[in-house]
Amino acid sequence: MPTPLLPTAVLDASFKGYPLGAPPCAVTEVGRQGWQLFAGDLPLPLAVLQRSALAHNLAWMQDWAQRRGLHLMPHGKTTLSPELLAQQLAAGAWGLTFANAWQAQLGVAVGAQRILIANQVLQDADLTALAALRARHPGLQLWFLVDSLAQLALIERWAARHPQAPAWDVLLEVGQPGQRTGCRSVPEALALAHAIAASPALRLCGIECYEGPAARCDAAHDPASVTTLVRCASEVARACDAAGLWAPGASQILLSAGGSAVFDLVLPLLQAHGLSRPVAGVLRSGCYATHDHGNYQRYLRLLQARAGAADEGLRPALTVWALVQSVPEPGLALLNAGRRDLSFDIDLPRPLQRATFGPQCQPTGAPSDWHISALNDQHAYLRFDPASAPATWPQVGEAVALGISHPCTTFDKWRWLPLVEDDGAVSGAVHTCF
Repeated sequence: MPTPLLPTAVLDASFKGYPLGAPPCAVTEVGRQGWQLFAGDLPLPLAVLQRSALAHNLAWMQDWAQRRGLHLMPHGKTTLSPELLAQQLAAGAWGLTFANAWQAQLGVAVGAQRILIANQVLQDADLTALAALRARHPGLQLWFLVDSLAQLALIERWAARHPQAPAWDVLLEVGQPGQRTGCRSVPEALALAHAIAASPALRLCGIECYEGPAARCDAAHDPASVTTLVRCASEVARACDAAGLWAPGASQILLSAGGSAVFDLVLPLLQAHGLSRPVAGVLRSGCYATHDHGNYQRYLRLLQARAGAADEGLRPALTVWALVQSVPEPGLALLNAGRRDLSFDIDLPRPLQRATFGPQCQPTGAPSDWHISALNDQHAYLRFDPASAPATWPQVGEAVALGISHPCTTFDKWRWLPLVEDDGAVSGAVHTCF
């Protein structure tokens, strides 16, 4: 993998969670500071990554894709962390996915040779920026999505003003009524495909869909709903192939789907056979690196049940440690972490462990009656059984580990995250670029 182009980030006390009295430190040097989470060397609240779980997940997902003949292009918008993106590439990722042109720059900077913008690109500023990116990196392969004649017209207007720019490699997006972007029917998609093939500004390189909105973590609903979308996308691919609409000279056809929740259900599209050219099945999973303790954990259980799998699967690697700052009444404790620190868009966080930080600290499991009932900007409401023995109540000054649901909306709240060993030793760090 090429050497990353980004300068090494330097952390200091302006970064939330960094020790206030510590001197600035390069992110690459954090593991040499001798910090220990359970000793209280880092202020709370603090989002941390368990290094062993992270390493397991990178290897597990790469193996899952490779055994099915798929390419993994992780969605970088989940973490926007140069260190984590570089680890995913080093683990074998074929390239990286992003949501927009601004994010795509980061992928190139960490050494990705293939970038997929899984979104519609259409404004002049983005097209101009991507053209400059391609010019600076001649070996870069870059694709983005198209789903309308209106978008095509905007791209052609830009191309008319930039006649020296090479044509854009694009994937046609297939969607579903009432859901996110994408053509709503096969006839609509084929009309657009013919227009793309006839345009000097674009090259049709494949078909894409995002299955996330079609699933709702329901064992009876999800297979049928996702299969409907996959069949539609597959039909479009076959029709484009029969009509000879693929870009001249393209050695393979890209067929791509999302892949964080129901990645087994999109296999019929990604493993398509019988087309006139080789197929590159591209899975764009984003949340697998850290997984979670809620939304994606539930989806994975359903996936394993469908497969009859006995292996452990992905492990939650991201937690937020918070401090009990007040126990104002029986049954209620207030933690010093809230909406500014962790995700709450799908589920509220879940208490996992409790610990009194200091020498010889050994975290233990949180009592089963503990739960988070609400969040403010800087507070979490930890409820517990007031009839339980007072010795089991949360104690002021005690630390509580919170499991999160949906890692995307926790990462964007932190400019850095320490990598922690199972014994609490801080062995490294990553930073984010939101």
